Amino acid sequence: MARQHGFDPVDGVLLDLGLSSLQLADAQRGFSFRAEGPLDMRADPDLGVTAADIVNSWDERDLRRVLAEFGEEPEAARVAAAIVRRRSREPFMTADDLGRFVHGVKRRRTRGVDAATRVFQALRIAVNDELASLDRGLAAALGILRPGGRLAVISFHSLEDRSVKRFMARESRDCICPPHLPTCVCGHRAGLRVVTRRPLRADSAEVARNPRARSAALRVAEKIGS
Repeated sequence: MARQHGFDPVDGVLLDLGLSSLQLADAQRGFSFRAEGPLDMRADPDLGVTAADIVNSWDERDLRRVLAEFGEEPEAARVAAAIVRRRSREPFMTADDLGRFVHGVKRRRTRGVDAATRVFQALRIAVNDELASLDRGLAAALGILRPGGRLAVISFHSLEDRSVKRFMARESRDCICPPHLPTCVCGHRAGLRVVTRRPLRADSAEVARNPRARSAALRVAEKIGS
């Protein structure tokens, strides 16, 4: 977009990975396990696969993998197996139906966190291909920064933060060859200097004003070289 509209290179890029409150509040988008709307979860309505497609048609192994990898759901195997059994009798059509079902299946409970949270996170990430989009966005942001420009990224869960941390660490090294190689063959050169060794987080006063800030993590890096 920056190149298309002629304002690159730029002095800074801020990527805010938070979800749109307007989308979350729209029952027809199906992001919330309390919504009575369709089990959709597409941020872009033109995407082909919905959350209902995944829940009702993917095989148990792939469903378990999505819940474990994208939701870090400790009961991924139990939930996936239960979903497959239930859908053989009646498919999941609405978000609140799936939310209630997951509540009944899970054995573990975490105070202050809804039982369906990780399952819905996993499905949303899979539907929108969020982590691959983040990787592309990070690379594109680095590409339009001028030397001395800064890249700042606010993430809201551990998978996003891990991807950002890994990207900044890799791009701040001259060599990214596997450690077993005796000499460098990649030709990679560092393009970033990491500014925040640890992510910056909201203090208690900010969280009191804005509870959604409690999970936000900010990382910053600076473009080096020419």
